[in-house]
Amino acid sequence: MPLQASFSVAAYAARVEGDNKVVAGSDTFVNLAAGTITGTVLDEKGDGMPGATVVLKGSTQGTTTDANGRFTLTIPADMPTPTLVISSIGYVKQEIPVGTQTTFSIKLAQNTQDLNEVVVVGYGTQKRSDVTGSVASVPQDRLERIPVSNIAQALQGAVAGVNITAASSVPGSQPSIQVRGVRSITAGTNPYLVVDGVPFPGNLNDINPNDIASIDILKDASSTAIYGTRGSNGVILVTTKRGKTGKPQIRYNGYAGPETMVYKLHPLDGPAFSAKWQEFTRQRGINLTPVPNIGETENYNAGRTTDWMDLIKQQGSIQDHNASISGGTENVKYFVSGDYFKQKGIIKGYQFQRISLRSNIDATLTDWLRVGTSAFYSTSNDDGGRADLSLAQVLSPYGNVYNPDGTYTIYPQPPEQLVKNAMLGLTTQRQDRVNQLTGTGYAEVEPTFLEGLKYRVNATYSYRPGRFANYNGRQFGDLRGTAQLINDERQNYTVENLLFYNKSFDKHHFDLTALYSAQENRYFTTTETATGFINDQIGFNSIGSGSNTPTISSYSERRTLVSQMARLNYNYDSRYLFTVTARRDGSSVFGVDADKYAIFPSVALGWNIANENFLKDQDRVSVLKLRFSYGTTGNEGINPYQTITGDALLQYAYGGVASTGLRADRIGNTRLKWEQTTSTNYAVDFGFLKNRITGTVEYYNAKTKDLLLNRQIPIISGYSTILDNVGSVQNRGLELSLTTANVQGSNFTWETTLNASGNRNKLLSLGYTSADDIGNRLFIGRSLGAVYDYVRTGVWQQGEDPSTQDPGSKPGDLKFADLNGDGKITTLDRKYLGTNYAKWQGGITNTFTYKGLSLRVFIQTVQGALKNNPNLNFLDLGGRLNSPREVGYWTADNKSQDRPSLSYINPRGYSYPSNSSFTRLKDVTLNYSFPAALVDKLKLGTLSVYVSGRNLYTWTKWIGWDPEQTYTIGNGTGNIDNPTSLLNAPTSFSPGNGVNPNFPTVRSFVFGLNIGLR
Repeated sequence: MPLQASFSVAAYAARVEGDNKVVAGSDTFVNLAAGTITGTVLDEKGDGMPGATVVLKGSTQGTTTDANGRFTLTIPADMPTPTLVISSIGYVKQEIPVGTQTTFSIKLAQNTQDLNEVVVVGYGTQKRSDVTGSVASVPQDRLERIPVSNIAQALQGAVAGVNITAASSVPGSQPSIQVRGVRSITAGTNPYLVVDGVPFPGNLNDINPNDIASIDILKDASSTAIYGTRGSNGVILVTTKRGKTGKPQIRYNGYAGPETMVYKLHPLDGPAFSAKWQEFTRQRGINLTPVPNIGETENYNAGRTTDWMDLIKQQGSIQDHNASISGGTENVKYFVSGDYFKQKGIIKGYQFQRISLRSNIDATLTDWLRVGTSAFYSTSNDDGGRADLSLAQVLSPYGNVYNPDGTYTIYPQPPEQLVKNAMLGLTTQRQDRVNQLTGTGYAEVEPTFLEGLKYRVNATYSYRPGRFANYNGRQFGDLRGTAQLINDERQNYTVENLLFYNKSFDKHHFDLTALYSAQENRYFTTTETATGFINDQIGFNSIGSGSNTPTISSYSERRTLVSQMARLNYNYDSRYLFTVTARRDGSSVFGVDADKYAIFPSVALGWNIANENFLKDQDRVSVLKLRFSYGTTGNEGINPYQTITGDALLQYAYGGVASTGLRADRIGNTRLKWEQTTSTNYAVDFGFLKNRITGTVEYYNAKTKDLLLNRQIPIISGYSTILDNVGSVQNRGLELSLTTANVQGSNFTWETTLNASGNRNKLLSLGYTSADDIGNRLFIGRSLGAVYDYVRTGVWQQGEDPSTQDPGSKPGDLKFADLNGDGKITTLDRKYLGTNYAKWQGGITNTFTYKGLSLRVFIQTVQGALKNNPNLNFLDLGGRLNSPREVGYWTADNKSQDRPSLSYINPRGYSYPSNSSFTRLKDVTLNYSFPAALVDKLKLGTLSVYVSGRNLYTWTKWIGWDPEQTYTIGNGTGNIDNPTSLLNAPTSFSPGNGVNPNFPTVRSFVFGLNIGLR
């Protein structure tokens, strides 16, 4: 992006062209001996830039811009040719001769190299040029102007090596995050979340994206080993905004807009549904009737149909309103914000609301003591009964929605009682609420007797109570009424003692970091369930009113972690870089016969070739750095008390009296220890042509051993399995990040950012067996997430003879390959077909700017993943359920080679593995920043408007709602192979979150406004 500067005086005009040379012209010159000048520093969008430095060249006299980018500076009388030097991190420095000017309007341009010059690493920051580990910084514009409920959704496809998968579009749901593959089988795979330098016990849904200043992701062992047992799955470092010196800066950012359903599956309409039933009866040779049930006949004869999909959907919407105020003096700085987010789901009953408040305060009390606090509160609410997408897909279009009295029918197509009304969930009472309160304080002491020494103590406490309550009554089909109430609370505290020392002499620089910390996490929950309510008025508000004695249970757990850490960073002349780290963690979750402590070391090397003399003074190579790292991280992998043998309650009759006893439940293993991941990382950072081309290429190889797995033991012991440290898994991958400034004109720019990554996962061993564990889909030498099934070769057609290969099959049945050549299809003909995990994925962002107008287009792609498709594995219970028209079925006339006949019952449990690759136009944002002159006229500090669209279009061969998300057949319980799940209540209420994963992909459009007040 070129430099631009314009001076608003009549006597003088200057401009900075694309070659960065100042050209001046004048009409009349008046010597300026001494006086005061004023001006405004603007960013590349034309917004006022707070905190920019303005100094007089060759002196120490200067100032910083206020909240609106304005500055005032006095020119001394003894400075005959004063020159302004304007700078800000991430922008190209400018030098402007003062001449006769008294008022300035200066626009700074982004510097790709300097934009991320300072990055956040574990327990501190580093210049990017000195970083030896793998640290990915998220572009700031990925966090702005995108309609999402949490930051993970904004990062999808934007960072190489970070796989973010949205399993559901349910409002308030959270994506899963994997950094460089899956490194564990039973332990968690989500990365460690650190906010403002301290562990964050909540989740990404709690964090207001508008509060975030930067996000850095630690990926390799050198950068994550500093977090020891918590770093094995990568670390996400979130830094929130802090106050800056200047008068109060008030900002508002808000957006709102509609959300719509992205249709992918369409249930059959009335005539097609009747034709399907009649085809089924012909194939089965039963009595031919126009519809399956007598209760559908009246509507069929009258031509009345119900579009159940249209019935359950509603106009969705999303909105967010954020206001903040920041500022401060040299000694006290503050940032305070409040945010309100609301999303109305596109299916009736679904909604999510979040209110969050944040207060960050930093104070310099003396020249050696600095203190600060961060207080954060959020409350989320996704109350409400919900309509059911999965039932709307299968209900007959000739079914009855309402009873004569206007209430919902329980069974829309009598006498059929296999499926209930998709609207019944709206009759339930349901609450699901979570509060998050986190308080953090710190103190920094910098002794005056030793320069470079600093001590810091961090203390944080978090309290997270949650409440889930549900009541199903008569209108739901529960004639006795059932209430459930779950209350839980989580308490966490962390105390960290940090000692820093940095020293530079000659061309040597080193800094030392030492840590001693303690963490404690407590969890307590109670569950109450009751039935037999006299009416549906009280619901769960008086759970003791049920005629049956309530069932009550509770659970409590506590875990602690004690850690010590030391790190040394050294560089010579910013050319040769060296980092060594060691962390020792002790966890309470491990048994008495194992060492509760483990040491996690790492080492990293870097060589800034571009700083060598033979490259230093030329322009073609701006950045060229080689990096190497090697280290080990750990994973606790288990919950508390799993090392202890446990019993479960057992009700039994003894002497005609009901008694309570104990039975064997879980065998403990006191020798359990950490899972450990050892990895190497090789990387090249580059920048060419004055950083018009910048990027990184990285290769990594990680091996995790001592996997925590349940291995089988002889049943004579009284137990079938025991948790043990067995097995190992490997992840290897290649990552590419590339940014190019394609066009850099005075008014127009075009920049492209691209990332791509591929990961190969391999199970190296199981420990408890040398053979594959087919039952658990674990195959040695193959990837986790395995798809193991028959090889489908087509559909048996009329005239073909299946007796030599698959006796008992008939036309319309699926045809499979006889892999072992024994002349019959058995379980031995199954094979490893692939994995759920993508071979490679990436994203490309093109950003175009013209004066105050900018357009950003982001495309995401995921390729090479294979998933079982429940939409194709559809058993319609005797032909009586509806099915998607996109799925279809075989007939003697259409001779389909993809779909079986309606009478096919899938006796082998074939799961229809399908390619789930996709490319998606993820988001497009058009922003306009109003000119500074107009903003000044309106007496504002900044003003911009934007429109943004998300999930605009998807290219895929997947048959279903969305290739990325997880859908189930039936009631959302996950039992996709058992159609009898439809016998139960249609809406699945998951205790604690109430999330039914069956929800369509959502397309969003929002209109937004950013305002900064003077």
